[in-house]
Amino acid sequence: MSASTSPLQASPGLPQGRLERLRALGHDFLEGRREGAYLWDMQGHRYLDAVSGAGTHNLGRRPEAPVAALRNALRDTDQGNFPMVSIEKARLAETLAGFVPGPLECAVFSVMRGEAMDCACKVARGRTGRAELVTVDGGWYGQTGFALTLSERADKTCFGPLIPEVRIVPFDDISAAEQAVTARTAAFILEPLQAENNCRAAMPEYAGAVAQLCRDRGALLVVDETQTNFGRTGHRFAFEALGMSPDILVLGEALGAGVFPIAATLLTQDVNRFLNAHPLIHLSTFGGSDIGCRVALSAVETYARLEPWRNASMVGARLLADLRETAERPGSPIRGVAGAGLLLSLDCGTEEAAAALCRRAADQGLLVLPGAVARHTVVLRPSLLITEDEADAIVTAVRACL
Repeated sequence: MSASTSPLQASPGLPQGRLERLRALGHDFLEGRREGAYLWDMQGHRYLDAVSGAGTHNLGRRPEAPVAALRNALRDTDQGNFPMVSIEKARLAETLAGFVPGPLECAVFSVMRGEAMDCACKVARGRTGRAELVTVDGGWYGQTGFALTLSERADKTCFGPLIPEVRIVPFDDISAAEQAVTARTAAFILEPLQAENNCRAAMPEYAGAVAQLCRDRGALLVVDETQTNFGRTGHRFAFEALGMSPDILVLGEALGAGVFPIAATLLTQDVNRFLNAHPLIHLSTFGGSDIGCRVALSAVETYARLEPWRNASMVGARLLADLRETAERPGSPIRGVAGAGLLLSLDCGTEEAAAALCRRAADQGLLVLPGAVARHTVVLRPSLLITEDEADAIVTAVRACL
């Protein structure tokens, strides 16, 4: 869609910089109908959605059961009283405790990823009585205080002083981790696969070494699965495949399947001792709303029933092989393809080339975005339920762009 025909052209109040960015990516249109793997603009053009709200729409757009749960919840419940326990909160917490592997039996509900990560950091400091937080370079954890400080983004200094005593070490470097984690360290924070950084994945040896290091030195292991949870990498959770057992797990907005905003921080009983000793020390007005818990419970039940990680593994392997074959063709500007399951990244070499690929992909009916950290890459995050034909359509669109 050209800039001259963009329905956003004359939109009052839309910042010019935002409009220019949307136009550069070919996303300068208004979202209309959306269903399954697709969305339509207001002119009726269909797009295969491989943005998926940065992984929020794991079950596709408007999945039937969570949408029905929202409608039903509106008939007989509401936000609830956030400091109080309700049957909705209790049922979701119990279901998550049974669904997520390991002893992560306690849940604190939030609205979004950054808030869930902030909760993890606060609880880690409170439980250990230590201040320092260690993470790796190339991470992306959200937009709020702790999450912003932990993330790799050049613009974060625009907001003034950041959270103190946060240390960032090289990724996949066991020696650097050994030097960084000390008796002052509250937690080591890690994404199993950095979706926004060319899908850089932690190796099992590194993950195991970090976990052991935390155990030996009394630090907590925090794993952020916002981009990888509920089957995105071809496993129910990525930490399972790495043999890790986190003390704190961050679940992002895919918990609400893109139907209602809800996220969660899961804790072991040992970590939860801090919250038991300090009740109501961390609260979220809209975190764990009764309506949101109804929707999330339906989403988790849908994940358990459909096991989308199986489809992500099978279809993702085929998609990865086809995209790598495309990248190897003579003259292809794609320098490599990385990732796992249905979380893949195309290395385009430059930021300009990545933006151009996104723009041309939109013309081909495929929505994709550059990586937020590795801006020279393009990230593919379609619904975990896409068919082989829809995966072929992604490959066809990419090849047409090239």
